[in-house]
Amino acid sequence: MNRKNFLQQLALFSAGSVLTPSLINTFTQSDSFHPIRNNIGTFTGRGGTIGWMATSELIVAVDSQFPNSAEKFISGISEYGSGADRILFNTHHHGDHVAGNGVFSREKYRIVAHQNVPELQRTTSEDQGNENNQTYAGITFDTEYTFDAGSEKITAKHYGPGHTGGDSVIRFNEANIVHMGDLVFNRWYPFIDREGGASIENWIRILETVEDEADSGTVFIFGHGNANYGITGDSSDVLYMRDFLSKLLEHVQNGLDQGKSREEITNVEQFSEFPNHQSAGARLSLPANLQVAYEELTD
Repeated sequence: MNRKNFLQQLALFSAGSVLTPSLINTFTQSDSFHPIRNNIGTFTGRGGTIGWMATSELIVAVDSQFPNSAEKFISGISEYGSGADRILFNTHHHGDHVAGNGVFSREKYRIVAHQNVPELQRTTSEDQGNENNQTYAGITFDTEYTFDAGSEKITAKHYGPGHTGGDSVIRFNEANIVHMGDLVFNRWYPFIDREGGASIENWIRILETVEDEADSGTVFIFGHGNANYGITGDSSDVLYMRDFLSKLLEHVQNGLDQGKSREEITNVEQFSEFPNHQSAGARLSLPANLQVAYEELTD
């Protein structure tokens, strides 16, 4: 991998970042609305999956992708609803989930996120020199935020650090649909944002807790998905992600117990137990995941 491609992937999930063409094509089906039930669905464009609810009274969106795809979402959602009351939830601070905030703000969406998200977004954007392009959540919460959407009750909940230090799970309670943000990369090697407060150990607990709160009818929306498995699924997909993260820690701990070097522990391209996992380059690969797991267990 050349330096240019590496830097593109390094910036993939940072505030204001861009996706490489290969990731755009592989992570998502461009500019596509998919209703699920109860006026709720998904939009796949350029970035993390947008969840939505649209009626004649209100429009709710979960995550904002990038400005160009945010504009396409705003234009297309009018086919499903045109409510004057509008709210946007940010599941976390990464650019492929918040860079479109400004577009939503201009359309009078109130933006809600966990209290850590604006500061994490600000810090990342300052590091990249694009802080002037940011729009931050104006409504923040500590552990839980509830929004009454008429016949639907929407709950945003923070379970502690996972993929980042500010992840929220967004639950459409009556429809029994749960947006996981990047707490689930469905059969993709995830980005584990250690600098942004990630904790693999607690991430595992989050997935177990959320799955325990679900039932056999719960539909989960995932931030990203392998093209063969998609961006929606059920509890088994959530637990598959849990099992992968558990394997990361188990593999590293076993290597440490055996006195292996960091290079020996992390130089693994595929776990046999997870043959369907795909990599999107060095930043989103098993060796990269193992490096973070090594750091977490040796701090």
